Amino acid sequence: MNLITIYSIIAFIAYLAATLSILARLFHPNGPDHRLNIMLGSIALIAHTLFVTNLMFSDTDINYNLLNVISLVSLLISLLISAIALKYKANLLLPVVYGFSGLWLIATPFIPPTVHIIPSPEKFTLVAHIVISLIAYCILIIATLYAFQVNYINHKLKSKNLAAVSHLPPLMQVQHQLFLILAIGTLTLFLSQITGFIFLDNHFSKENAHKTLLSISALIVYCIILWGHYKKGWRGNKVLTLTLFASFLLTLAYFGSRFVKEFLLS
Repeated sequence: MNLITIYSIIAFIAYLAATLSILARLFHPNGPDHRLNIMLGSIALIAHTLFVTNLMFSDTDINYNLLNVISLVSLLISLLISAIALKYKANLLLPVVYGFSGLWLIATPFIPPTVHIIPSPEKFTLVAHIVISLIAYCILIIATLYAFQVNYINHKLKSKNLAAVSHLPPLMQVQHQLFLILAIGTLTLFLSQITGFIFLDNHFSKENAHKTLLSISALIVYCIILWGHYKKGWRGNKVLTLTLFASFLLTLAYFGSRFVKEFLLS
């Protein structure tokens, strides 16, 4: 058993334990055990980081294949949600994020790997563009999770089911955080497009045109959501539906063609 497999197993067990710990006490009068969840989450995140580092990076190259990128994205989202949970209640988000990360890590060793090498020293601008794009994607996926949380809390409050939201953050706080995160993610996505236009010669080539058009379309939808909220007072189901649509476009742009190339056509 190699180190990568050991790290994936440790991360999976810790993520699973944290997920079950939160879910088991989600409606408990005292809520989930915060210290236990921090400890389990920290173990999972450390093992997950070591897993991704060993999987992706060598002395001179970055293996930027689809499996590795999804592993990296799941790590970044887990880190960001864990950081948010240190200050705010995230009992509804953590089980979703940890559960996905744990299941992905335990499944990854059984998926046939592909190779997509980026020689990092010679392609610094490309790496910078990719990093900004991934950060934007992670932030906007977190915004999507927040949109679900806003709708859930709003639905339970309208049905007067206060027990279901007693250990969740206040609706106005989550709603404010949603649009703040959405604004930061949209700005980061805009920056990723700018760096693509400036530094990449093939941004509108036949191979990459669909990625560029899909990501620009997603950017436009995110901008419409922000405009609708701040100018028209949009919230609730309309924001959730549009955010899901924009996230779908962005996921299709980032991962759709690579899935076809690396798995269906390989």
